[in-house]
Amino acid sequence: MDSGNIAWLLISASLVLLMTPALAFFYGGMSRSKSVLNMMMMSFGAIGVGTLAWVLVGYSISAGPSQSNFLGDPTSNFGLIDVLEGADANSIISAGFGATFAIITVALISGSVADRMKFSAWLLFAFVWVILVYAPVSHWVWGTGTEAQDPGGENGFSALLGPAGPWFENVPGPYDFAGGTVVHINAGVAGLVLALILGIRKGFGKEAMRPHNLPFVMLGAALLWFGWFGFNAGSAFAADNYAALAWVNTTVATSIAMLGWLLTEKLRDGKPTSLGAASGVVAGLVAITPSCASVDTWGAMIIGLFAGVLSALAVGLKYKFGYDDSLDVVGVHLVSGLWGTLAIGLVASGTINGDAGLIYGGGLQLLGVQALAALVVIVYSAIATAIIAYAIKYTMGLRVSEDVEVAGIDFAEHGESAYEEANQR
Repeated sequence: MDSGNIAWLLISASLVLLMTPALAFFYGGMSRSKSVLNMMMMSFGAIGVGTLAWVLVGYSISAGPSQSNFLGDPTSNFGLIDVLEGADANSIISAGFGATFAIITVALISGSVADRMKFSAWLLFAFVWVILVYAPVSHWVWGTGTEAQDPGGENGFSALLGPAGPWFENVPGPYDFAGGTVVHINAGVAGLVLALILGIRKGFGKEAMRPHNLPFVMLGAALLWFGWFGFNAGSAFAADNYAALAWVNTTVATSIAMLGWLLTEKLRDGKPTSLGAASGVVAGLVAITPSCASVDTWGAMIIGLFAGVLSALAVGLKYKFGYDDSLDVVGVHLVSGLWGTLAIGLVASGTINGDAGLIYGGGLQLLGVQALAALVVIVYSAIATAIIAYAIKYTMGLRVSEDVEVAGIDFAEHGESAYEEANQR
């Protein structure tokens, strides 16, 4: 990369890092007032332990030399020593950019466990999850393959789930430009598993658990949208045509998704809401993430519209099936992430390697490849997350006591509250 591209990646990495404090506002506003600080602290805590996990071994597992097409060598760059000693700006900022992705991915999971998870348990879970779940999946999709597959690692072919990987050598795809599988499906599945293991909140499905601060929610959504340009356009790793296409498609899909969610609310409930607008924004951002450089603007509009509608309908499934996904990580990130990943097989326009989706004459093969890649991530994330969560549950414990949950987790876990006691609800 030349100095201009390095500068763009530095800016993009900063934008992606901003997304985690933005998520703190988004999730904090959606929480009840007695747990808002704990919810925001989970995001800030994810920055701390996520960075530590990435620097120690996460980066090595994700980007190190592939071991049997499964993991990067975890000993290859302990503490980023080789990267820093090499004084290579390309490698240094690539490692930093990757850290911001690991941080936001694990932070997303926190929305599924609001009001009831011990903060210490959360920090341990986040640290281990980045190493054992995020980093391996990142390597499968974005890491380098074997020397035979990709001499010198010049093309970034992945060990398992990327183009020309051992499973997909003679077929198109699979594609994940900025994190549909690695980030959103991965986090959405982990959130579902963790919510199931923790159990439902006291009063779930029986009493209203409304967002306590909708301006916080909308502020968080706006900042997420802003930071997402670094997430998607920055994933081009250059200030080039792919980055420009990703920027435009991110804007288009997100705008249409917001309208789709609001239309669904209007038809179903009679009124479009500010929470719906903010949630529709996030659903659109999630859905366009894997496909932002693979589709044209018509494809981006289709992806955005269905993301808004599907996620608006999906968030209510937790009441039907009885899982307490507190802040709709499953309904938004898993559903829209899965839709965006599969949509490549339908509306990809052929901008990458000429591989087009079904609507553009590409047949069904790319759709099947995208589905298989998504399925692998779903299965691995579910199993690995469950193992981590149960290990913590039966050692230090996952959940706060019922008294703490009822009184409010903020004071019990952090010794402080966001508002005067009289205003708590």
